[in-house]
Amino acid sequence: MGMTSPDDSAPSISTGPQLRRPEGATHSVTNQPPPLVDYDVFASDTPLVDSFAAFAGTSGEAHLPELSKLGRLASSPPVQQWAVEADTNKPVLRTHDRYGNRVDEVEFHPAWHQLMNEAISAGLGGAAWASDDAAAHQIRAAGFMTWYQSEAGHGCPMSMTYAAVPALRVDPTVGDQWIPGLTSTTYDFGLRSPSAKAGLVAGMSMTEKQGGSDVRTNTTNAVPIPGELGAYTLKGHKWFCSAPMSDLFLVLAYAKGGLTCFVVPRVLPDGTRNVFEIQRLKDKLGNRSNASSEIEFSNTWAQRLGDEGKGVRTIVEMVSATRLDCVLGSTALMRKALSEAIWHTSHRAAFGADLIDQPLMRQVLADLAIEVEAATWLAQRLAAATDHSVGAVPSPDAASEAALRRIALPMSKYFVCKRTPVVVGEAMECLGGVGYVEESGLPRIYRESPLNSIWEGSGNVNALDLLRAISRSPETLDAWLGEIGPASGNDANFDAAVTDVLNSLAGDPTTMAAQARRLAEQMALILQGAILLQHAPTPIADAFMATRFRPQGAGRTFGAFDTNVDIDLLIERAFPS
Repeated sequence: MGMTSPDDSAPSISTGPQLRRPEGATHSVTNQPPPLVDYDVFASDTPLVDSFAAFAGTSGEAHLPELSKLGRLASSPPVQQWAVEADTNKPVLRTHDRYGNRVDEVEFHPAWHQLMNEAISAGLGGAAWASDDAAAHQIRAAGFMTWYQSEAGHGCPMSMTYAAVPALRVDPTVGDQWIPGLTSTTYDFGLRSPSAKAGLVAGMSMTEKQGGSDVRTNTTNAVPIPGELGAYTLKGHKWFCSAPMSDLFLVLAYAKGGLTCFVVPRVLPDGTRNVFEIQRLKDKLGNRSNASSEIEFSNTWAQRLGDEGKGVRTIVEMVSATRLDCVLGSTALMRKALSEAIWHTSHRAAFGADLIDQPLMRQVLADLAIEVEAATWLAQRLAAATDHSVGAVPSPDAASEAALRRIALPMSKYFVCKRTPVVVGEAMECLGGVGYVEESGLPRIYRESPLNSIWEGSGNVNALDLLRAISRSPETLDAWLGEIGPASGNDANFDAAVTDVLNSLAGDPTTMAAQARRLAEQMALILQGAILLQHAPTPIADAFMATRFRPQGAGRTFGAFDTNVDIDLLIERAFPS
């Protein structure tokens, strides 16, 4: 792996010793934490290690060294510098070359390519789908949660590449052309014939100006090309298209038979460029490293994926995969913010003691740690359900695992992603004013924190999809009940919460939609509690129950609880040592 030198245009990560106080200086720099670098992001994350071991079992043991290697790399000064450079030096759109020809290219800073290269090499793209390991998706999930803490923006093309593979499997004839490149562990950037590349990256572009998540209002139309089986031309637009320099895109458009899914390559098999006009790049709240764009199609060549009129059904597995990554990524952002908060408070003194030893600060840190513990265990359980249902070695209860995945993903995506901005904001406050300064890294995480709640269906879309899953597939509710059943009888408040959900689901269906958010939140909390009660250390499960299911003992902000929990253990498990 080649390490690039820092870009002079970007702020740098300071890792050197304290400078000597020059003669005549007004003060000495003291009581400042050292940078949080050169530690094993994976191995020091005890909840991640424990949950990975619990669900991946012996299949995961052989992969611990590679996960630790990735963890050490993620915190290394060069990689942290890449993150700063990629975020500081935004992608640049070039619509035309010097002669006036349309080229529609986006130029990225070299740091972006370094990050992409490491992520693809680590198998965080589509490689899990080509693995015969029984825990392939859990291994990828652990790696994704580890590496995502280095820089979140390039996680987007990783997720889209991962999610494209199961959608392409709908049509083996089409899938066989693209899946080998998408499951490669070689990053091969550039607009060239796909057959000439050692690895491919996928994107997706579904939504349009007039509809957003309501894709049935799309107006992009598809016309078959006479004499070319399965080939169409597209005309229309897409309102959001992230990572537009990807090699291929999954796109929804209307054919004669209805809304249909298509594969749109940037470069055609003969090496000529497809019509893929990038109108502009979005100026976003969150990460600046990843380019998000608006595009137009005009006589654009496309390959039908699945049957006409079955577009939504074709992309169902893609949606499931990206929702899983929303949970993984959000959990990673919370974990990174918590690590920075614990590190800062353990190296900063105020009012006569280290901040981390101040009783109220410990309450806050412990409460944040509970949130991250619960999200981490839930994320790994969802990855396990993926392995058990659609992985290389499906389990004997694959059907129930598939049903659990169907119901658990929308509720988990809803709840974990909603909690992320609150957690990151509280962690930022632990650093005080310096946490509000870009150099701390917290503002970059904070800007990113709402994204996963919006992407792949905003909160309302996921909450309503939860109700849709229950009404259309009753076996999904049975799977949820089966998962939480062994935890029943351990906590009266937990049992009462389950009863409340079941009573609500048995109520008036005409008013159910208005209760969708409340149900999604309750069901996700119950699922987290059940997983912790069955698999996590008892003090961790007890702390979750005491603070999440007993409103008389817990306030609405972090640290505002008056119940007896093992604060020392919670902070110890979260310490980024």
